[in-house]
Amino acid sequence: MKSSQLESVWGYVFIFPWILGMLFFTAGPIIASVFLSFCEWDLITPIKWVGLQNYIKLFMDDPRFWKSLYNTLFYTAMSVPLQLVAGITIAVLMNQQVRLIKVFRTIFYLPSVTAGVASSIIWMWLFNPDVGLINYFLAIFGIHGPLWLASEFWAKPVYVIMSLWGVGGGMLVYLAGLQGIPAALYEAASIDGANSFQKFIHVTLPMLSPIIFFNLVILVIQSFQIFTQAYVMSGGSGAPADSTLFYVVYLYQMGFRFHQMGYASALAWILFLITLGATLLLFRFSGWVHYEGNVKEK
Repeated sequence: MKSSQLESVWGYVFIFPWILGMLFFTAGPIIASVFLSFCEWDLITPIKWVGLQNYIKLFMDDPRFWKSLYNTLFYTAMSVPLQLVAGITIAVLMNQQVRLIKVFRTIFYLPSVTAGVASSIIWMWLFNPDVGLINYFLAIFGIHGPLWLASEFWAKPVYVIMSLWGVGGGMLVYLAGLQGIPAALYEAASIDGANSFQKFIHVTLPMLSPIIFFNLVILVIQSFQIFTQAYVMSGGSGAPADSTLFYVVYLYQMGFRFHQMGYASALAWILFLITLGATLLLFRFSGWVHYEGNVKEK
């Protein structure tokens, strides 16, 4: 056997465990979920083929599906722009050459690597209507804080506010992009008489637009999958009055609480199609993104 062929064989030997893991723990369950979405199965009795019944029920006879979809879209529409703006703003501040800047960068990044359960417990305490720090702070200014997580109106905004907790991850990506912008562009803008704001609008944002677009796609996908915070803080019930019944929480309820695995599989594939559609839509309207190659062509 030739040396190149031997190297190929050993390469396949080393990746074989990964291939097995992918087949049994990723590809296998995906294929199984497609089949189960057309079936009725409670994990105990034999699987029963029901055709499109799960999908018909989902769209025609399940108000909680529409409620969970509305809650998730609300969270996405509110949290994604907030995280984008906050991430860019903090990255610009962290790009300044000041004393202890590395310490500040670390402080802003650390929350993004905190475990989701631990973060949720911290925020539950902060938003506690009786002993929470946020209502205590509001009381100093004579403001009577709301019930927050116990309020149907305020519950979803709580999760939107919480989304800023992990903004440090996006900030780090923006910071890398900012440091990759050529200084000559800012010098040319200064020669043309541009002030700091004009430099940000006409130099920083266009050069940063590919990274903004990347973070936008990632944030949209992640926002559709919000689960841990909602599960911990509402006990997986979507309380109060299903105002925090996000899509994946409802999917979990149907699959692992009510043991309707077929219906849960149908929900999962609808979520996949929604996420795919949203991603394709973002790419369709990505004309505002300025790639370096396009800039050179112009």
